[in-house]
Amino acid sequence: MTARPPSENPSEPQPRLPANGVPAPAGEARPAGARRKRDEPPAKATPEAAAPLAKEAKPGKSEKAARSEKAVTTGRAGRTGKSEKAPKPPKSDAAAPRTPGAEPVAAKSDAPESVAAKPVAAKPAGGTPEPTAPKPREESGGHVVRPAPPLSESDRHRLLGGSHHDPHGVLGAHPGKGGVVYRALRPYAKAVTVVAKGLRAQLHDDGDGFFSGVLPWRKVPEYSLLVRYGATPEEGGGSADEVDELETQDPYRFLPTLGDLDLHLIGEGRHEELWQALGARPMVHQGVTGTRFTVWAPNARGVRVSGDFNYWDGTVYPMRSLGSTGVWELFVPGVGEGALYKFDITRPDGSHTLRADPMARRTEVPPSTASIVTEPHHVWHDEEWMAHRGDLPVHEAPLSIYEVHLASWRPGLTYRQLALQLPAYVKDLGFTHVELMPVAEHPFGGSWGYQVTGFYAPTSRMGTPDDFRFLVDTLHRAGIGVIVDWVPAHFPKDEWALAQFDGRPLYEHADPQRAEHPDWGTLEFDFGRTEVRNFLVANATYWCEEFHIDGLRVDAVASMLYLDYSREAGEWTPNEHGGRENLDAVAFLQEMNATVYRRCPGVVTIAEESTAWDGVTRATHHIGPGGFGGLGFGLKWNMGWMHDSLDYVSKEPVHRKYHHGEMTFSMVYAYSENYVLPISHDEVVHGKRSLVSKMPGDWWQQRANHRAYLGYMWAHPGKQLLFMGQEFAQGAEWSEAHGPDWWLLDPSYEAEADHRGVRDLVRDLNTVYGRTPALWQRDTDPAGFSWVEGDAGEDNVFAFLRLDAQGTPLLAVSNFSPVVRHQYRIGVPEGISGWTEVINTDAGRYGGGDVFNLDTLKPDATPAHGRPASIQLTLPPLATLWLKPV
Repeated sequence: MTARPPSENPSEPQPRLPANGVPAPAGEARPAGARRKRDEPPAKATPEAAAPLAKEAKPGKSEKAARSEKAVTTGRAGRTGKSEKAPKPPKSDAAAPRTPGAEPVAAKSDAPESVAAKPVAAKPAGGTPEPTAPKPREESGGHVVRPAPPLSESDRHRLLGGSHHDPHGVLGAHPGKGGVVYRALRPYAKAVTVVAKGLRAQLHDDGDGFFSGVLPWRKVPEYSLLVRYGATPEEGGGSADEVDELETQDPYRFLPTLGDLDLHLIGEGRHEELWQALGARPMVHQGVTGTRFTVWAPNARGVRVSGDFNYWDGTVYPMRSLGSTGVWELFVPGVGEGALYKFDITRPDGSHTLRADPMARRTEVPPSTASIVTEPHHVWHDEEWMAHRGDLPVHEAPLSIYEVHLASWRPGLTYRQLALQLPAYVKDLGFTHVELMPVAEHPFGGSWGYQVTGFYAPTSRMGTPDDFRFLVDTLHRAGIGVIVDWVPAHFPKDEWALAQFDGRPLYEHADPQRAEHPDWGTLEFDFGRTEVRNFLVANATYWCEEFHIDGLRVDAVASMLYLDYSREAGEWTPNEHGGRENLDAVAFLQEMNATVYRRCPGVVTIAEESTAWDGVTRATHHIGPGGFGGLGFGLKWNMGWMHDSLDYVSKEPVHRKYHHGEMTFSMVYAYSENYVLPISHDEVVHGKRSLVSKMPGDWWQQRANHRAYLGYMWAHPGKQLLFMGQEFAQGAEWSEAHGPDWWLLDPSYEAEADHRGVRDLVRDLNTVYGRTPALWQRDTDPAGFSWVEGDAGEDNVFAFLRLDAQGTPLLAVSNFSPVVRHQYRIGVPEGISGWTEVINTDAGRYGGGDVFNLDTLKPDATPAHGRPASIQLTLPPLATLWLKPV
């Protein structure tokens, strides 16, 4: 199912004056509501637009410069984002509004060098100053500001076109001949003044939004910018109260925010905390509060930051390239949490694309697609859970999983509202864990989260990342573990997300045969590229460390492992050994598992792998018969058991004897891997029917089959997973549009007792399961299981023993025929004086016929099933019994 690129309909509030000093152009007429859309590149953002601007700014062409300035302003008026009233301009310089952390730091004043004055031509009315004859400008302190040397045509063109790799080398303050050369790029500004201790220096207007000057300093001091956008009364503007003027810090005076170690690890593909280095992170840098923006885009000619803080026009914020790593970086003062942003990327062909941040930790609510600057503030209270969750190895511990689609479990609830209901419900039913279908951000709700665009952001549909942390925290405090579905196999083609991110295949494979998934219309990750592998491995640890997740269920592992998956002959190329195995994917999965288990004690990884790949849950350093090390997962979904057992119970009882082997075959390979028995969402949607509706017969028989099957499943070796709604025998298929049919449990509903009875059974199964080590302690040890009766196909009966580490048994007997079987003899171990029922799925309180073995069943010396002792049971119809020694 393809995640369709959603249309963006951002709100259109009144423009505000942002804290970083980039207001909308003043005095520009436009039709009401005629704002540039967020994803529409600005008029001056292309080389085609920038080239004539650069040419028209040459000396001696004032009329063209005036037209150029007008062209620059046109088309750049709108913005989208949060509404905020524009502050009134100051009446004096001392009252100028300042951004948080943007106060200039006082520095010692240096005596200026003498500066020779040059004549300057008169400024044409309403046009760009004539640069052929500039004159020095005397500023406060008696100093003279000289014009700076002309900006090269190449720099001007690349800055305006968004293709400059080193804007910090051109913009900002740099020591030069005769003082400090200062340049600023502030589109729409009427004037830019540099403010430092003892000096206020108004820069010369060079046109196209550039301002420059040679300042009389021996070295670069701490300084800020006073930017004016409205015309003064002397310049023919309105009153002084209508002049927009604010003081802000200069992004181009700051050193890089990433160190050599970060860049080295990124280049090596070994940065295990990649989210700490890339993306948007609020911080205090060189004493100034702002946000650091970083992005990996090695094929880009240039990258700019675009957001609601600059009216979605990235011209003012070009980023710098940090060497050969492909990382671009910019620290933007005054921008903080809640700001919306994207990256304006200039592709290799010179075109532009506006992209969401691949490392965004928060996003807008779909269908809007902007990234949001955020920081975690949640205070965790799950210390006890985190300290003890790894006390028992997962394969030797009870694990009973309730699978949930959060958005539809209780439609309309937020993460915090879910925290008031979900933990209590799951705890009451006795499940040890919840498994959440993917919570990473995805644009199309119908994908259920399996087509991800925001791998580092919990979906904003139900709240903020801290709200999601609160839900996990609450589940932990209720004693419930949290597993999330993780989707590293593929991603959708949305043009604002990862697909050809910087103009060329980057996250996807460059080989067209390996780039696109043939079934889902999505793109497959290039697992052989170190940076892509790093992106995914770090993402796995991110969820475990930042959100205290206890397990990752890795989706679609089989599609990753085989080069010929869903491909015909000629549509794939063998690996270097001539085989069909995807060696890059194997190495990635091994690295991911090894990293997660090393960094996150107590976390389990679970593979959804539907083939007979050898060693899915084997350690990565143990080489198997196929020559591969294990993939390193902790558990694997037993898809074979699921398909075979569902096929068996869907048959009419009279035909089940012909399919008896489908129920016993699972024990042939039960100990080849560490298994989970899944009845997941995939089995109750899209025409497959709900679990109870798969069963044959009338309503009573369907529920009886349903209960008997659950009793058999909980007793079978392996852990259990049950999808929401199946715990109370919902008859309808699941739909993400409305979720489970909770009304079936309304006491006013006539058949409510039928559904409540099944839920009561699930509660009792989990309760007895958790108290009985024989059902989970030796799940991966063949000595923990023994068939008693596996060949009674004519009777539709199965009987087996489960044994704990001390040899204490539990006897499970299932009768999948619709008749009562009296005096049914079952062989039992010696030395046990009697047996008693602990579970009978035919109990009246579950909705059954109440056929019981009421008294203690004492064995006699009659041999049966190869054992010297046996008991005689009454087997209820379509029921499973659990018996324990007295």
